[in-house]
Amino acid sequence: MPPSPADRRSLRLLAAALAVFLTALQVRTAGALQIQQAFASPSRTNNFVVDAVSRRVYLAAVNNLYQLNATLAKEVETHTGPVLDNPLCHAPQLPQATCEHQKTLTDNHNKLLALDRAQGVLLACGSVFQGFCELRAMEDASRLAVKFPQDGATVFPSMLNIAANHENASTVGLVFRSHGGAARLLVAATYTGMGSDYFPKNHSKEDLRFENTPEIAIRSLDTADLARLFTYDINPSEDNVFKIKQEVKQKNKLSFVRAFVHKSYSYIAINNDANAGVKESQPNSILARICLDTDAPRRSAESRKLTESYIQMGLQCGSSGNIYNRLLSIYPADISSGGAAGAEPHLFGVFAQAGGRAAVCAFRVLEVEERIRQGRRNCSSGPNSDVQVLDSVIQGSGAECEHKGAIKLQEEQLNCGAAHLQHPLALRRPLRARPIYEAPGLTSIAVDNVHNHTVVFLGTSRGRLRKLSLLADLSVANQWSLKLAANEPVHHIMTFDPSDHNYLYLMTTHHLLQVQVSACRECSSCSECVSAGDAYCGWCTLEGRCSVQKDCSSRTVGRSWISTGDGVQQCPSMTITPSEISRSAHMRDVGILINGSVPDLQGLQVECDFGVGITTNATVHLDYGTTQIQTCPLPPPHMYPTIPFGTDHVTISVAIRVNNVSVVSGNFTIYECERTGQIHFKTACTSCLSTAWRCYWDPRNNLCVSSKESTPQVLLENSSSCPRMVGYDVPPLPSGSTHVFSLELRNIEHGAELDCDLGDGQLYRAQWLDGPAVNCSGVTLKTTMWSKKFQLNLRRRGTSTYIDSPEPMTVEVYSCGVGDSDCSQCWGRQAQGHMCVWCENSCQQQEQCHAITTHCPDPHIQKVEPLSGPLTGGTLLTVQGRNLGHSAAQLNVSIGRVPCSVLPQYYTVSLRLVCETGAPWEEMSNHVTVSVAGNAVGISKDIFSFVEPRLLEFMPQQGPLAGGTRLTIQGQFLDAGSTVNVKINQTQNCTIFMLSSKVIKCVMPPAEAAVAENVSVCVVYDGRPCLSASPSFTFTYEKNPTISHIRPNKSFLSGGRSISVTGYGFDLVQSVRMEVSGVGQTSCSCVSSTLIVCQSPAANQSQQATAHFYLNEVLYRGEDASPSGRGPDEDEEPHADAFHFDYVEDPQFYTANKEKLIKHHPGEPLILIINKGPSELDLTLQEYSVTIGSDLCDITFHNEQLFHCTINRSLSASTGELPVTVRGIPFLEYKQFVTRTFFPKMCSDYERRLVQPLYENDPLGPRALSETHPLLQDWQSSNSVRPNLEEGITLFSTLLNNKHFLVTFVHALEQQKDFAVRDRCNLASLLTIALHGKLEYYTSIMKDLLVDLIDASASKNPKLMLRRTESVVEKMLTNWMSICMYSYLKETVGEPFFLLLCAIKQQINKGSTDAITGKARYTLNEEWLLRENIEAKPQNINVSFQGFGMDSVSVRVMNTDTIGQVKEKILEAFYKNLPFSQWPREEDVDLEWFPEGRSSRILQDLDDTSVMEDGRKKLNTVFHYQIPDGASLAMSMKDKRENTLGRVKDLDTDKYVHLVLPHDELTESRKSHRHSHRKKVLPEIYLTRLLSTKGTLQKFLDDLFQAILSIPPEKPPLAVKYFFDFLEEQADKRGITDPDTLHIWKTNSLPLRFWVNILKNPQFVFDIDKTDHMDACLSVIAQAFIDACSLSDLQLGKDSPTNKLLYAKEIPEYKKRVQCYYKQILEMAPLSEQEMNAHLAEESRRYRNEFNTNLAVMEVYKYAKKYRNQVVSALDSSPTARRTQLQQKFEQVIALMEDNIYECSSEA
Repeated sequence: MPPSPADRRSLRLLAAALAVFLTALQVRTAGALQIQQAFASPSRTNNFVVDAVSRRVYLAAVNNLYQLNATLAKEVETHTGPVLDNPLCHAPQLPQATCEHQKTLTDNHNKLLALDRAQGVLLACGSVFQGFCELRAMEDASRLAVKFPQDGATVFPSMLNIAANHENASTVGLVFRSHGGAARLLVAATYTGMGSDYFPKNHSKEDLRFENTPEIAIRSLDTADLARLFTYDINPSEDNVFKIKQEVKQKNKLSFVRAFVHKSYSYIAINNDANAGVKESQPNSILARICLDTDAPRRSAESRKLTESYIQMGLQCGSSGNIYNRLLSIYPADISSGGAAGAEPHLFGVFAQAGGRAAVCAFRVLEVEERIRQGRRNCSSGPNSDVQVLDSVIQGSGAECEHKGAIKLQEEQLNCGAAHLQHPLALRRPLRARPIYEAPGLTSIAVDNVHNHTVVFLGTSRGRLRKLSLLADLSVANQWSLKLAANEPVHHIMTFDPSDHNYLYLMTTHHLLQVQVSACRECSSCSECVSAGDAYCGWCTLEGRCSVQKDCSSRTVGRSWISTGDGVQQCPSMTITPSEISRSAHMRDVGILINGSVPDLQGLQVECDFGVGITTNATVHLDYGTTQIQTCPLPPPHMYPTIPFGTDHVTISVAIRVNNVSVVSGNFTIYECERTGQIHFKTACTSCLSTAWRCYWDPRNNLCVSSKESTPQVLLENSSSCPRMVGYDVPPLPSGSTHVFSLELRNIEHGAELDCDLGDGQLYRAQWLDGPAVNCSGVTLKTTMWSKKFQLNLRRRGTSTYIDSPEPMTVEVYSCGVGDSDCSQCWGRQAQGHMCVWCENSCQQQEQCHAITTHCPDPHIQKVEPLSGPLTGGTLLTVQGRNLGHSAAQLNVSIGRVPCSVLPQYYTVSLRLVCETGAPWEEMSNHVTVSVAGNAVGISKDIFSFVEPRLLEFMPQQGPLAGGTRLTIQGQFLDAGSTVNVKINQTQNCTIFMLSSKVIKCVMPPAEAAVAENVSVCVVYDGRPCLSASPSFTFTYEKNPTISHIRPNKSFLSGGRSISVTGYGFDLVQSVRMEVSGVGQTSCSCVSSTLIVCQSPAANQSQQATAHFYLNEVLYRGEDASPSGRGPDEDEEPHADAFHFDYVEDPQFYTANKEKLIKHHPGEPLILIINKGPSELDLTLQEYSVTIGSDLCDITFHNEQLFHCTINRSLSASTGELPVTVRGIPFLEYKQFVTRTFFPKMCSDYERRLVQPLYENDPLGPRALSETHPLLQDWQSSNSVRPNLEEGITLFSTLLNNKHFLVTFVHALEQQKDFAVRDRCNLASLLTIALHGKLEYYTSIMKDLLVDLIDASASKNPKLMLRRTESVVEKMLTNWMSICMYSYLKETVGEPFFLLLCAIKQQINKGSTDAITGKARYTLNEEWLLRENIEAKPQNINVSFQGFGMDSVSVRVMNTDTIGQVKEKILEAFYKNLPFSQWPREEDVDLEWFPEGRSSRILQDLDDTSVMEDGRKKLNTVFHYQIPDGASLAMSMKDKRENTLGRVKDLDTDKYVHLVLPHDELTESRKSHRHSHRKKVLPEIYLTRLLSTKGTLQKFLDDLFQAILSIPPEKPPLAVKYFFDFLEEQADKRGITDPDTLHIWKTNSLPLRFWVNILKNPQFVFDIDKTDHMDACLSVIAQAFIDACSLSDLQLGKDSPTNKLLYAKEIPEYKKRVQCYYKQILEMAPLSEQEMNAHLAEESRRYRNEFNTNLAVMEVYKYAKKYRNQVVSALDSSPTARRTQLQQKFEQVIALMEDNIYECSSEA
């Protein structure tokens, strides 16, 4: 059979659908639901049915029928279509049928699927052949059980036209047995004949449906009587049908939902679609009932007509105004509802209304039955308003209800009608129910009664299954949800597994699913299981797990399964007796009382598990109903865990195990009384006798003991018997005064020798008085603080035993003269009991003063805030000043005539008061007046204003439910008052982040679950009623934005790729951030309501990561973004909250022949062929952009391997860049940065010696910077080396990784006098390289060595520590900072630093620069200032470069520039996008000028035309050659390097001159410019020029300092925090409290050690040319940075150095920044060792294999060999080294490596 159109469509989708579904299947547990089995159908599913006996499932789909086993595995598949058919033709099974209409291949949609197990047949009716039905074998559904019609049999169309013949028309049916046992089929089908929406348009008027297919019929299904199969079974035939008259078909468009049997009735659920859309407020849903004659035969021999018993009523879900008028799914179930005894039948239905909203309603079947009986009674009494006769039915009795006289209807007649009664009937009033659950998109329902709990299952249109647990009143108690196949609606029929209701079968568009309706095993404890609210689950006590009842193997035993209904109180619990046991007690066992629901344990294997590897056998004694008693033998005392230090007990758990399963657990306490006394040594006796367990006090030995038997002495048992002192309140005492304290004692023998201890380090002898009391005499307590409290205790003399003081006695000592006190503050202390008075302008003790000042100066008000408040008052006004009284009670505050009530709780004596303003009710302004005691008055300078805030408008007016919307409110006086709150719905706060007089900006909270979508916005001022606008502001919460997917989901490492984020609802988004975990974050922009575009952040390595999005600064949580408990709309397509995001290497591009420069002649079209390197990025054509200089090169061809780009126009005259350029900052690689910072002198030597690129007459020859440092080269041991060399290096490396060896080794070398500073630095750097792979270990070594250094310096002058780099550890610290700060340097500081360097170079080049002396007109350094007034003009020249393949470049030069300077500027123009190491040098190129009308000439610094000046030869300049503005020049590479002149700046100043003659005082080398000691004052004209340069560079410098001294929240400098905390800890340990010392230590560690080094040496970071002049300018900047970090104030005068004067104004601000930076570092969250180690391990891993560690170890070994004896001696003198045989191992290294020849190209 060829595939149908539906098959072809379906097959295309099958692979995708299966992939999506199987992904969904992997982890689909949602609370209490779990997909167990699934079957996927390529075509759309139609119906399914489950066989209760075999548990087979039969699934009918379009054109297919499947027979599946209990696990939904396919047993049989058979095709049912497509077939040749036409809806206007009779079924071909009609022998006499002919058809004039064209037949086409038609899909067969299954309309009815039913089982008749008694006959072993499966009924399957399809939409083809007029709704023809087949009877298939249940054992093999591919085989017909009965051939119908039989050959030669008489067949009528009505026997064939059974189901609806259209895919969208409904059919329902059921199989039943009549009273004779004959099989019957009740079938209801939507009319599809002429006049219906399903009849073919513009076709024949021949209607085969009306005559042959009634809406409802009962047909024969007896296979033993094939002649009557599918006939209307009863004579006359029309009596067994229900057919609507043709003329009223349009008013009765019946759509059937379901047919089901209850008792002997068939119920049919129907919608009358003729009413749809006419009256939304009226229900269209109908419930019809037919009696089935399944009972014993009636007295009358005549069979009952179908219409006799037919009666219908409306079903109304919801009340007027909110009616759900269309029934979607119905399910009958017996449930236990409120008040009813036992289960009662109900009908549950899902009803929908327009717009997709749906609800669940439940109807009592008893009410349905009673309404039917009452309806028939009413109809037999005559016309009635409650019931009517359906005269629209052909088989009806017609007319209306008739009065039948005094006949009393029998029960059967009331239920099923009779021939003489009117029929069929319809009740006029619908059966009504209120919705018990409402949600959008519900499609299906199934209901179960589980342990007297009602559980409802709901399918949705978006492929969800919801589970609701209902209370007795049918309200929802709990709900769960499960995601099914993506977006596939759930079919309206769901059914439970007939043999196990723990499984539910349901069908979606392409799937049949078996869902386990509970996932009990997710609960791990009884309380969690029972309180989860899942009626299916209970606690299986003897198995210790949560399960459904049938899975609990001991369920037959009483009390072994605890259900939800039993309650948590039935969970097993235990009481242990005794619950506390002394460790020294000889107790053998404990008694255990078990409560809760536990089966009888007698006869079972019961054990006690003590959790310490000990199990003992329990003895079960008694079973008292719900409680049981048993005994557990205790383990021996030595097996108990030790009691932790500082406590006196330990808790031990015990579990009762039955058959090795823990049934119940509890714990008991093991205690030690002796410990109690030791812990509470100052109240030992009282604490001992107040414990929760039994302890005794031994007064003779002053011990707390647990047993009376242990000692013969009398023991105390009551805490009132304890020896103790009675404390009393002592008034505060002035410092230095002497006092006597009399102490009352209890229970102490008179005359006992006691000492008074006040904790001041001195003991005072206690003297006994006559009674039970002692005196502590001569006690003198002093303090230098405001006040200090001393604790008074008594001790027995000569011991450490204290007399108990249950109420601690505290003595407060105060000093009047401490602090910056004023008169009011001083008098105010009397309120605290301090007898202080104001005396001679100071605060003194009362008895020491002779001239007391009682009247304080008038209040002085310094500050008032706020300065405005609302007219309604309530503003908390804060007044600050001096002498503001000494108690709140004596203050009176007012604003004009408006009082302000002082709040005592906020009052600070003399300095501060807070008062609450009254309400003037009209606008006014006045000063604040404070009066003290009614006479001293102070008036503020500030004026306070009462204003009326007004709200004018706000925006935006809508935002997402998740919150985060930034609201802007505009108005007047909005910042009035002390507190301003923006309230949402009067309950939530909109968080204010900006407040001014005219604008409030705040962030909206998430929507509350209970609030409506529209919420009010108002502002509360100082707690007064909420102020709103007119009309009031309303904010609308809209559905949260949804992100569907991101494309592309990968980026190149350098970042910046455009990522498109698609979804909907983005018009509510104000800001977006994309955060890639472990990489970084980037801001995004909203392009439209469905598109956001982000640039990917840069990453440092290829990796798989996750992208999160912050919408309005709220983390996007996908489908779970439930604001404040409001659940997600589960029927929306769920979306992920995080997105997979990959980083791969940057794409590589190169020209066809990989040439770096392409020759191009002006005027010719330029075509570039650019090859692509292999890449996983899937770059689109739009993502490529090729520029040549500033010109865009059009891409004309593109495929996977290459693309062409073309320029047909002339290139811009100002361009001359590389053909394909990647612009950026020329950072050195990490390894080059490291070697340059670790070995600065060595690197400069290597550069001079080895970096000599050869250009081979090509402007872009070999360009790469060669790896010159040996530590960056691969390890190469020469052939002459013995093989044990590498073994020796390995062993020595192991020794270096031994902390004790390495510390001893370093100390031993540093003690040698010939071990110079350079050696120390070299060793430190070599160790850093050798240990680079283990930075955690390196850090611990550095810290140990630093502790030693701190110890050494702390005894001298600690402020000098780390000032220089003179020890190994100081250089190690430099290197450690360099490693840890590299990322921060590159990512945060690199750009502003590079921009500053560019700005300095540009500023220098703006004026003339002397090529020989290096002096310039514009500079920062006065030593390098070109003082002479040289006339200079800028001009442009056009230069072409042979071999570049481009037009000329315009270059700006000065007419005073030498030819060498011109060449350098030209080279920079051509090569500015390449690292400096790849530039040719100016001595490698020729410059040729082409003057008009003359021959060209080579330009040189010195040639035959050079002139003499003052006996010196003058260098040729642009002016010398008379080169005009706009002249054309050509540059080309020299054939070979000429070295005649060398570099101009190295020329002899006695023989050559450029602009100026060198001054006498500057004849010394310019390189020593820092050491020049010229003291002349710089004339103002020159100072102005320095200041001009400084002003131009100021913004760049500010940005740089800001970058250095800021803490980015996304990447805080962890190393700085960690090291500064280490310094704080070391200072704290040594009692160094001077903050200046710590500031100096921090400054010496980071700014001076690392940043100054970087500022002075940009060549450590960038591949650039650092000229001597730039070096001089950077020295001035570095000095400014050093001054900013210094604590000492700059002492400046007219003779101060200019570089100090230059930044004198900025230094104070920079100082504040430095101090703020240190403070911010201090306030950062502390970093644990584990966090820092993880960070260091990541740094090690990131740069592994960058260095030749073997060579570094070899170089360290050279030092070890040189100082061998000293190292051996140091190891020998160390006990640890001797114990671990470090000396022998060191000697072994020497033995292995001694006499080896190792050659290295240079000293590393």
